[in-house]
Amino acid sequence: MASGDGIDAREVEREDPVYEAAAGWVARLSSPDATEADRGAFEAWHAADPAHAEAYAEMEALWQTLGHVPDRRHRRSLPKGLAGVAVAMVLCAALAVQLGLVDRLRCDLWSGVGDITHATLADGSRIDLNTDTAIALHFSETERGIELLRGEAFFDVVPDPRRPFVVHGDELSVRAVGTRFFVRAGGTDKPAGVVEGSVDVTASGRPVRVSAGEALIHANGAPLSVVRADVDRATAWRAGRLVFTGERLSTVLAELDRYRRGAIVLLDAAAGERRVTGSFDATDTDEALDAIASSMGVSITRLSPLLILVGSPRRNS
Repeated sequence: MASGDGIDAREVEREDPVYEAAAGWVARLSSPDATEADRGAFEAWHAADPAHAEAYAEMEALWQTLGHVPDRRHRRSLPKGLAGVAVAMVLCAALAVQLGLVDRLRCDLWSGVGDITHATLADGSRIDLNTDTAIALHFSETERGIELLRGEAFFDVVPDPRRPFVVHGDELSVRAVGTRFFVRAGGTDKPAGVVEGSVDVTASGRPVRVSAGEALIHANGAPLSVVRADVDRATAWRAGRLVFTGERLSTVLAELDRYRRGAIVLLDAAAGERRVTGSFDATDTDEALDAIASSMGVSITRLSPLLILVGSPRRNS
């Protein structure tokens, strides 16, 4: 649905942390209080990855339209009052996306950023909501429908042959066959996995069955596939732990980013390819970042509580 200014709301509702960071940089550099240190840090981030430059260009164009913010070359002539309004609009829009306010208006159950929430449904089935998750319930006489609006949820389903339990999210539907399973939205390449029993998944008109100890692979428009997976590790968040075994640093940082407000921005693509193995407290991402910095020698720069830069490995002097 388009806004009154002709901007497609879907363009704002990006889950990619690169776009969140880009929006933060637009807001920071639009402010009359921006410093030379801010500009230097931005240039380093902007040059680190072509994806950063692309995201920033898109976000700047969007914010210019939403807030009528002029090109930076002419920004000095902008009255401070108007600049403040424009920056406020940018920040409000970014916060609305980050906080999932639209999804919370639509949902029946939700969890905050960094929170794990547990609920029991009217049929006795249990749901664990991971960080920043929202679901809508669509129970009827013929189906127990769940719409996963954002985030990730684990389902422990009570069998009822008369009313199938079906989770809808990210253009796929997952039908339980008396089971315990998880579904994740937001562009992940493993949107579903099964701990016990099995589920029937349909995406793009193609059905597949996923059984205990397996996960669904659905990435970049490729055909659906099923692989063996460490589903206990994938669901360790239910006990407040984030467990990684040989994962890329870029992947680990993106996962930690889900559990905190703002953005963790990786400045060094090469460092992002290094592998991480460890178990971290999902409720203390700062501790996790410090542990990664200490063990891998990468630099951590906290520009603010909402923006953290992860840089190149430190060199010994």
